[in-house]
Amino acid sequence: KQWYQRRVAITAGVMVLESTVICVDNSEYMRNGDFVPTRLLAQQDAVNMVCTSKTRANPENTVGLLTLSSLKVLSTLTTEVGKVMSCLHSIEPEGEVNLMTGIKIAQLALKHRQSKNHKTRIVVFVGSPILSEEKDLQRLAKKLKKEKVNVDIVNFGESEVNTEKLTNFVNTLNGKEGTSSRIITVSIGPSLSDALMKSPILAGEDMGGVGGSGFDFIDANQDPELALALRVSLEEQRQRQEDENKGTNTGTAPESPLPAMGDNVDLSQLSEEEQIALAMQMSLAGVDDDGVEGSDGIEDIPDADLADPDVLADVMADPEFLQQVLTDLPGVDPSSEAVKSVMGNIQKGNKNKKEKITDCDSALIPLL
Repeated sequence: KQWYQRRVAITAGVMVLESTVICVDNSEYMRNGDFVPTRLLAQQDAVNMVCTSKTRANPENTVGLLTLSSLKVLSTLTTEVGKVMSCLHSIEPEGEVNLMTGIKIAQLALKHRQSKNHKTRIVVFVGSPILSEEKDLQRLAKKLKKEKVNVDIVNFGESEVNTEKLTNFVNTLNGKEGTSSRIITVSIGPSLSDALMKSPILAGEDMGGVGGSGFDFIDANQDPELALALRVSLEEQRQRQEDENKGTNTGTAPESPLPAMGDNVDLSQLSEEEQIALAMQMSLAGVDDDGVEGSDGIEDIPDADLADPDVLADVMADPEFLQQVLTDLPGVDPSSEAVKSVMGNIQKGNKNKKEKITDCDSALIPLL
């Protein structure tokens, strides 16, 4: 259930359902050559990029197209990018820009969209001086905010005249804490498409073959469902790695009661009982550093079997083996009273293998 909920959340984050109307500036100012080759052709490349990124983000996203000068809806909301591009290349410069009327028409087209569960967005390209009053723009922004319509503005060409009006328009639309509507101002010189690609307007969109971080071996136009599945899987893998990293950073290694067998152990720092336990731990491993059986001839015993009382009792039932272990251990005197006491308890506990191991033996189990 948790896996399913996380997958739905990731898919929802990747698959943003959105209907977008792109408003193109086709006024006489679009004949200027300050953007190579002209403002109109540079704008067409940028619009092509926006359409491609929107449809590749989700195959169900729809895109429409209208002009701000002639106020014509060239393409209604559709998932076919080719249809939008065909209408885009037929645009010719004419007249003056009418920003407010164009945005109202775009908002009306979004209101009558077929998929009511889609979010709504208007992308406006402005490359001509805006003739509308600022108070009228503020009033329009409040209306769009009430209708939950987001607006992205690409301000280029006449940025010195329009920046203040358009910035106030977007700020009114966003409110105090909103960030869903954005504006970018492109100065003369850089490519309009390059500036748009690095802007927040296309942040998080799958650019695929138009310069983004999509899968180069997958054509999203030919198989959008496969491209989406790969993106969801990539996001799941990234989330899984983040969870593993968090667990590694917060986790702590358990403390070992005895030093490892390969460590340089200072026997003078250990008590006699700890030295005995360490000796048994080393001997019961059954092999030396070269991976062969020890010289005492005792066969290897799997670590999993040492917790079995019967197996442990059989091992400890051999007094010669225990005596040999204690004799070979440096710093341990087998004739001392402490060692004799431990050996006596072990032998008493091995009279009946089915009985519970004595307290002394039980204390050695986790150490083995």
